[in-house]
Amino acid sequence: MSTTNVPDQPVDTPSFETRPTLQYAATVGMQAALVGAFVSSVQNALGSHSKGATGFLSRSGGTIGFFAAMGATFAATESVVANQREKQDALNGVAGGCAAGFLAGIRARSLPIAVASCAVIGAAVGTFDYAGQSLRGDKETLSFEEKRKRFFKQNPSSPPLSSPQ
Repeated sequence: MSTTNVPDQPVDTPSFETRPTLQYAATVGMQAALVGAFVSSVQNALGSHSKGATGFLSRSGGTIGFFAAMGATFAATESVVANQREKQDALNGVAGGCAAGFLAGIRARSLPIAVASCAVIGAAVGTFDYAGQSLRGDKETLSFEEKRKRFFKQNPSSPPLSSPQ
């Protein structure tokens, strides 16, 4: 059997599926808003003020909107870049991370912070995507017994000791 490509036969390439940008941005934006609400509630609980529970929205409510904006910006940028390039790879995450990081720098009202945040968050997200979008590193599905065998040390096989004669 030959492995050369014949022009008459189509080559099996993975097809790209376009991602609905607005739906993806809204979903990620809402998820990021929930994270922002958690951070805002922690800020409210740890701060000393006389607002009570309403400080969750009045004092640190901007955190919720900022997190939502960063999430939506990341998702929209990643989706637009992926749809334009018609590829699903780490560069999409780099672009999305850069856009979200730039937004963080703009909130700080500093262009150098915006550029540095773009580089750092873009590199972090791009590395994560390039590594397979997993913190564990491997995507293998191992059985319980295989995991157990890999976890525990294996005895090294040593040559048999010769008996003195």
